[in-house]
Amino acid sequence: HTGKQAGAVNCGDKMKAVQVISLTLLCVVAASAQVFVPGKCPKPAVQENFDVTRYIGKWHEIQKLPNVFQRGECGTATYNLKAPGVVGVLNSELLADGSINSITGSAKVKDPSEPAKLEVSFYESSPPGPYWVLSSDYEGHSLVYGCTDYGLFHMEFAWILSRQPTLPEETIEELHSIMTAYGISVHKLTSTNQDEAFCTAMNQ
Repeated sequence: HTGKQAGAVNCGDKMKAVQVISLTLLCVVAASAQVFVPGKCPKPAVQENFDVTRYIGKWHEIQKLPNVFQRGECGTATYNLKAPGVVGVLNSELLADGSINSITGSAKVKDPSEPAKLEVSFYESSPPGPYWVLSSDYEGHSLVYGCTDYGLFHMEFAWILSRQPTLPEETIEELHSIMTAYGISVHKLTSTNQDEAFCTAMNQ
């Protein structure tokens, strides 16, 4: 009888521990402003016949899903071809204190039969992240998506990029509808300040 009771208490303690851990994780996740979604990653269709040589050059960030490694405004991404299937990446942003934060990395095509699915790495110590080009006309817009599965939930990244600091509203709406079709959290997108006067420091 006492054995059973002790077991029950033990079970209760375990449940409490699980709840505490879950709550702690939730707080960490909320604080990190990262987008976590229940279930598995969607598998959106990527751009067909993607031509990476037409994609290189400078892009301005118009909207994004919040993430832990971007805290500033005026975000730009500049790509250059380092080797066949390997792209050099330079991401820059203007921080609140007026300084420019930049990071370099490289993107590689994982499977030559799907050139729009790249993997980007910025640190040798951390695993590469998916960078899938869902839609791009190379000269105007690009819609980029990345997703990583963590068992019961997945973590999403998305960027709407433009060759210019602005993008027509109808183009943004078209890209939103692509995302919505695959269940990507459009309502969580945040707009990046690309105001010319505000972003002057980026162009010096």
